[in-house]
Amino acid sequence: MTKHNRRDFMRQTAAASAGAMSAPALLTTLTTFAQGATPLAAQTAAAQAPLDVAEWSFFWVGVERAELAKGPVVNGKQMYVEYQIPAQVRHPYPIVLVHGGGGQGLDWLGTPDGRRGWATHLLEEGYKVYILDRPGHGRSPYHPDLQGPFPQQHLTLEQISGLFTPQRAKATNAAYAELHNQWPGTGAVGAPELAQLVASQGGSFVANPIITQSIWRERGAMLLDKIGPAIIMTHSAGGPFGYLVAEVRPQLVKGIIVIEGAGAPFAGQNRWGLSSIPTAYDPPVSDPSQLKTRQVPSPEPGVGPYLLQEEPARKLKNLRGIPITIVTAEASFASPGNPGAVAFLRQAGCTADELRLAAHGVHGNGHLMMGEINNRPALQPILNWIDKNVSTKNAPVAAPKKRADGDSTAMRLADRGHF
Repeated sequence: MTKHNRRDFMRQTAAASAGAMSAPALLTTLTTFAQGATPLAAQTAAAQAPLDVAEWSFFWVGVERAELAKGPVVNGKQMYVEYQIPAQVRHPYPIVLVHGGGGQGLDWLGTPDGRRGWATHLLEEGYKVYILDRPGHGRSPYHPDLQGPFPQQHLTLEQISGLFTPQRAKATNAAYAELHNQWPGTGAVGAPELAQLVASQGGSFVANPIITQSIWRERGAMLLDKIGPAIIMTHSAGGPFGYLVAEVRPQLVKGIIVIEGAGAPFAGQNRWGLSSIPTAYDPPVSDPSQLKTRQVPSPEPGVGPYLLQEEPARKLKNLRGIPITIVTAEASFASPGNPGAVAFLRQAGCTADELRLAAHGVHGNGHLMMGEINNRPALQPILNWIDKNVSTKNAPVAAPKKRADGDSTAMRLADRGHF
């Protein structure tokens, strides 16, 4: 079996694409290209400037004990959280990054070809960043003695390639797949960038979404109780996380950004609207069968019909007032968008909108836009949305705290890549 790592990938890219160009020079060229053209000067400067990090560490929330015949253990429901705080904090609310499906927090830290990920770009913008591994994923270990056998949900290389890369255009007749041109490689089985993506896949918690989402809600609440008010950004199958936490900590969730996730209202396991577990409605609902729905015809090509509440619609009382946006790339399997979820949220009294990257001049992205060639330009419309919609009135920007014991994790990073 061929083994690939990010350093090998960069060597191969340098040899194939640059001829006599040195690897450092090529890296600068690739980085500049990856930053996009709007605004080119500012983004290129940010990519080349050293990054000051005041603190970079980790912790777990929800560490609980369980008793087994062999003795006490940690029950496997803990959630790993890695955090990074820039030396110059310019925004009052940190951003909590929640990964998708079978991935982990590494999805935000770097790209499959080793460039800076959205976590670093957010640091460069002056945000505190908290990157979590949901229970059962990445560095949040799954405990089969307590949660049962590990779910058989590992996808083949061909399946992952067909979901995330331009190979999808060859495998399906999806209307938007042919537009996918921002993947950093071929996406074919055997390609090094696909190997880097697949290497981090495979996590899960339990097959029962009610148990899973209950744990997400509890651990997310614990995190915000620890760090204070925050903006929650989710991806793909991690989509419900922001709604779930806002349900129990509405005063601490200052914005919810759903990147191609959470599904359609009342579809599949979303018995309570956009979640599998009880949600507070006004008037109250004791069982999801009380939520009467009607089908709305397809509003545009490529978008299927969806369900909304019958009128008069009940309101999501704990999510009202929290700005929410649902983000969709141009060439993913979620294209062209998710207007049904936005319509459901608005009908339920929420402040919600849809952000389609193509409408903001960002083209060619698939489902893993944060890992693609133009990942920095793809982030910009989201940053603009935060600036416009998340209120920071009376929310002072706090400088990084100095440790009482005099210890320091201050560092100055000339490069923040994953090689």
